[in-house]
Amino acid sequence: MSIRPCSTKKLVRHAQDALRRAEQWRNEHLGFSMQSTFDERNWLAWLVKIRILILTFLLGIELTVARLADTAVPLRAFVSTMLLWYAMSLFYVLLLSFWDEQRVQALLQVLTDLALVTLVVHFTGAWDSSFNFLYPLVIIVACILLPRWWAYLTAAVAFILYGALLELNYYGAVRSFAITHPELRALQAIIFINLFAFLAVAYLAGLLAAKLRQVDVQLKDTSGALQSLQALHENIIQSISGGLITTSLDGKVTLMNRAARKLLECGDELTGKSVNEIFLDPLPSVGSSRAHAEVRFQPANGFRKTFRVIVSALTVPGREEEGFVYTFDDLTEIRRLEREVRMQDRLAAVGRLAAAIAHEIRNPLTSIAGSVSMLSTATEMTEEQRQLLQIVIRESERLNNIITDFLAYSRGKQYRFEKTDLMPLLEDTLTLLNHRLVAENTGIRIERNFNVEHAFVLADGDRIKQVFWNFCQNAVRAMQDGGVLTVTVEPSGDDWQINFADTGHGMSPQQTEKIFEPFQSGFDGGTGLGLAIVYQIAQAHEGKVWARSRLGEGTTFVLRLRRLNFGARRAPASGAGQKALPTSDGQRETQGAAAGGRAHG
Repeated sequence: MSIRPCSTKKLVRHAQDALRRAEQWRNEHLGFSMQSTFDERNWLAWLVKIRILILTFLLGIELTVARLADTAVPLRAFVSTMLLWYAMSLFYVLLLSFWDEQRVQALLQVLTDLALVTLVVHFTGAWDSSFNFLYPLVIIVACILLPRWWAYLTAAVAFILYGALLELNYYGAVRSFAITHPELRALQAIIFINLFAFLAVAYLAGLLAAKLRQVDVQLKDTSGALQSLQALHENIIQSISGGLITTSLDGKVTLMNRAARKLLECGDELTGKSVNEIFLDPLPSVGSSRAHAEVRFQPANGFRKTFRVIVSALTVPGREEEGFVYTFDDLTEIRRLEREVRMQDRLAAVGRLAAAIAHEIRNPLTSIAGSVSMLSTATEMTEEQRQLLQIVIRESERLNNIITDFLAYSRGKQYRFEKTDLMPLLEDTLTLLNHRLVAENTGIRIERNFNVEHAFVLADGDRIKQVFWNFCQNAVRAMQDGGVLTVTVEPSGDDWQINFADTGHGMSPQQTEKIFEPFQSGFDGGTGLGLAIVYQIAQAHEGKVWARSRLGEGTTFVLRLRRLNFGARRAPASGAGQKALPTSDGQRETQGAAAGGRAHG
């Protein structure tokens, strides 16, 4: 006989439905699914503690009654049973520590309790005993620790033990400690009343235990979902790139995310402090017309930063404001670039003006210098007149040098870019400077902090050496009373970073911001064009140059040049007014005004 395909599908569906119903019945009646998530270990530990408390209480009550009144209870047998019960409880505590079969342990404890309860009831008078309430307690414990059908089985075993005990005492099969002797009908009534009571306790306790398990599982699920939600929120807060600080209503910091700690260069030590003490400028407030502001921050071991701070109220639905939320990001680099653009505009304007003025002044200055030289050869002049003419000649030469610097600053420069090692250039510059310092007895000491043997870049070696010499000259002029010039070479990402740090008098923030502008010399006799030329050279090499300084703590000039990797890199891009020409040896030569570079303000 053949079976049609549609009949086969129906049979499969019926089989699947039967399996689902069987699984559902098993979960509901045997309690496996829910019991698997029920924390039996904690309940077993709790059962041992409660058992010891009840035993101690019952033992104390019985000994007190025996002391105050005459009873038929054999105290030696009763106390021995109690001590055995104590010993079994301690044994189960030890067993729980190294045996993981909690279901089997629960069954053993329930059966042991039923047996010992039967002994206690026997020694205290069987039907006259006031300890038969222990049977329902054991049944309740079975409902909590075991599946529902085990609760009914426990009630049946309790009824059998109690009924057998009463029958044996009634017919004299065992020694009875009861004071009274009821009639057979009264005995049967006691047995069946307890049977009904045991079954009722098993049914009601089973319902309550099932509800307890269900609530416990739901509580664990809800707690797990809440923990997952909290972890998600925590990860979101810690993962955002901007800084975030939450405070209480009185402004005390309660939380800082990872970005905030990084921007503020701190750990958790700011927690509990006032948020207004962290920044140098007043923070915005929720009630003001502007909820954002730019504030400055001074790290403990760093240079001042600028942050944009936005504030909002921390509210909880159904409650009033709980505090404030401050979000902020770092504007230091943006403001630096803005200052750099403004400085480049000023430099271009000053350069054009310097070139025009230099050309207009140099021609009459040459005529003046020539005429004065001719006058100085006259024989009729007195010594005083000759001294005055010498002064005119010296000042003319000085003015000519200034004009020469102007023209060098504004005139297009030629750069020969080739593979260059910065270390020999630095050594040559520092060796020459050291001989001069020793000869002049300036009291200035040079410290080299070179972390590399070679530092290859694509650069014009002569121009870079000019940059090094300008930095050294400024450091020497800043340390009139002696000091230490520390020169450091170290890798910084894709760049080489060269630091010239002196221990001189330092500069104010306003001076530091304008240090690379023309005519900003802070020394007597300086033209203020040396660092402006340094800035041009750094731009031509697509490098970065900036100064760090604090009054009374010295100044650090920093130069960054792109590292030359594997010897393959094109020459820096030509800016406005430049053109790059190939040389005979395959190098590149750039002519024109340096532009398009980068520098720190």
